[in-house]
Amino acid sequence: MNRHKEEAFAAALKYDKDKNKAPVIVAKGRGKLAEKIKAAAKENNIPIIENKGLTEVLDKLEIYEEIPPELYKVIAHIFAFVYKLNNKL
Repeated sequence: MNRHKEEAFAAALKYDKDKNKAPVIVAKGRGKLAEKIKAAAKENNIPIIENKGLTEVLDKLEIYEEIPPELYKVIAHIFAFVYKLNNKL
């Protein structure tokens, strides 16, 4: 059986409560671009969260597009987790 390696995907989100009502996609990409996004996150001590289901939805959004309301809860949990991580570092 020949299995193809699944192409990597990465998306970066940003939330500015003064400018947006919801987090926005600030970067996304597949393959080598995804690896560059992940490397930039690591270099800047930005946590990387892996969630295949979420990335499939984020892949359909455009750069600078706000996340849709159906993702608010899952993104809020991720942002809360990252906030806790940053306060422990």
